[in-house]
Amino acid sequence: EANSQVKAAERRQAFDDMIAGDLEFLFVAPEQLANPEVLEQTEAAKPSLVVVDEAHCISSWGHDFRPDYLRLGAVTEALGRPPVLALTATAAPPVRSEIVERLGLRDPVVVVRGFDRPNISLTVLRFTDGDAKRAALLDRVAEAAGAPGVGIVYVATRRTAEEVADALEERGVRAQAYHGGLPAARRREAETAFAGDLVDVVVATTAFGMGIDKPDVRFVFHLDVADSPDSYYQEIGRAGRDGEPAEAVLFYRPEDLGLRRFFAGAGGAGPDDVAAVAEAVDVLGATDVDPLVAHTGLSKSRVTAALTCLDDGEAGEGAEEAAARAAEERESRAKVQQSRVEMMRAYAEARGCRRQVLLGYFGEPLDQPCGNCDRCAAGVDDAGTADEPFPVHSQVSHPVWGSGQVMGYEGDTVTVFFESVGYRTLALELVRAGNLLTPEA
Repeated sequence: EANSQVKAAERRQAFDDMIAGDLEFLFVAPEQLANPEVLEQTEAAKPSLVVVDEAHCISSWGHDFRPDYLRLGAVTEALGRPPVLALTATAAPPVRSEIVERLGLRDPVVVVRGFDRPNISLTVLRFTDGDAKRAALLDRVAEAAGAPGVGIVYVATRRTAEEVADALEERGVRAQAYHGGLPAARRREAETAFAGDLVDVVVATTAFGMGIDKPDVRFVFHLDVADSPDSYYQEIGRAGRDGEPAEAVLFYRPEDLGLRRFFAGAGGAGPDDVAAVAEAVDVLGATDVDPLVAHTGLSKSRVTAALTCLDDGEAGEGAEEAAARAAEERESRAKVQQSRVEMMRAYAEARGCRRQVLLGYFGEPLDQPCGNCDRCAAGVDDAGTADEPFPVHSQVSHPVWGSGQVMGYEGDTVTVFFESVGYRTLALELVRAGNLLTPEA
């Protein structure tokens, strides 16, 4: 294993063993491969297979975008293009397409297994008051903590993680807070306690997730709405991995969507960063990350994102042109991210089966209501669509938004992903009346 938490001497030994042929697998964090020395050592070992785990992190449309992943396409080229296996548990069709593009995969075999986790019950509890919402969550966790297994509560901020964990401790629930602001030792302590059944629940931000694989997680509760169905489904998917019943509950207050919409406008390479890095590349005559960081004063992640933006441009593109293009791409990305927030609203306020809404987002229609969500339990009518004018996954065109892909139907609406504006849910009556969607050849 070679990452920033492993001592330098141990990392060197790992690469020596790999070059000598004494290792079958070497686990490397993507940021390590931005180091020219590490890349040179990896090249010398002539790996016969490159595996990219959590591959959705390479997609700028994805819910867990990490700039360090963006250089992996160039890395595989430098390694002589060995076979590449990209793995992810949660990727909607647009994200899958970008994974293929960013990694430079040629004629890839794309294997998509079913997204459905029928043993996880889905519930949304709606509130108008934030204090009442938190009180209800504390009650629900205290009740659930008395049963075998453990649970996870996801919250939006570090402060909330600490506050909720403390409140649960006061109720006699063994709780640990977990977030990126904790010292590494405290994070490891929480991970060990969780794995060893020394706590009833971990209250965490999204920092708690990568590598978490415990079979007997019986509940995943969200005090705050997730920023996208991608994030939400990945997080609730940590429940019930033993196949036994588990529950996912979203404590929903519509006003909470405002914060998610605000943050949806952030991210991506900023035009000023792109211009600064473009000028630095001209001065230094190189695209190695570390010298560019030193020259520009930008963080490594911002330099990496800017370099990727430059890689996407035309040959001979100047700094000003690259900056203008970055501004356009950032605006487009913000629209897509905000559309994902709206899809979370659609899930939380669904009239019909929640699982049909969630799976439809991932392009996997569920023919019948699941029977294991609160809407089904309430005896709501089947919101299935009698007439689906465009097949799911087919390409359509809109007179304003351009090309899009049909993702699914709910009741009398169709959801389409447009590259220009993200997800849009349209009333079928208006689509027909205005001829708003036409099949693409």
